Amino acid sequence: MKASNNTIFITGGTSGIGLAFAEAFLAKGNKVIICGRREDRLKEIKVKHPGIIIKQCDIADEKQRIALAEWVIVNHYEVNIVINNAGIQLTANLTQPVNITRIRQELEINFIAPLHLASLFTPHLSGRNDAAIINITSGLAFVPLAFMPVYCATKAAMHSLTLSLRHQLKGTSIKVFEIAPPSMDTELGHDRREDKTQTHGGIHVDEFMAEAMQALEDDLLEAPIGQAKGLRAKREEAFERMNAH
Repeated sequence: MKASNNTIFITGGTSGIGLAFAEAFLAKGNKVIICGRREDRLKEIKVKHPGIIIKQCDIADEKQRIALAEWVIVNHYEVNIVINNAGIQLTANLTQPVNITRIRQELEINFIAPLHLASLFTPHLSGRNDAAIINITSGLAFVPLAFMPVYCATKAAMHSLTLSLRHQLKGTSIKVFEIAPPSMDTELGHDRREDKTQTHGGIHVDEFMAEAMQALEDDLLEAPIGQAKGLRAKREEAFERMNAH
């Protein structure tokens, strides 16, 4: 994938991996569009990076997703790369009745939204040169942590979906990438932490980005990063070790 002179749309671009991709691609001479739920965060990013185009949207809402895709295509017709990054990470105790509203929210944001957005953008991207859809999954797509089963299941589903999407689009100009991060030092999963300012732990975003950007430039269509490589290679062994306690 070429690293510059693209127009790139990123969901969940206000923090963590999404913001890191936005900053990295902006620095390489790309036009970058991000969306997010938090208008205040979007405005802060616009002040820091005037070159980034911002759009407020809750991708958990079907009608907003449709309007978002239409807005991007109409106002930035040259868009040729979509990064499905937005996600939430919640816990769920399946030994008790679950909060089905939270389950549906996690499914909607982590799986249905990127599936829907890919379908909305594909007809447009198929007519663009150097087109790509980049799905951000997780090392937990390969080996789940049992205390957050829905999150892990959505990422496993995204891994499977990416394989199918790549197959369906093999006759087009669209490349379909999967980037699978390891545990990273971002705010993902803050829902389960008492201190909402505390980060997730794991590798620094800069370390992740160096490897992820190189994978994209090398056209590595499936790229587990850092410790996610081991989870991909030795799933059963890693599951027993990770869930021993």
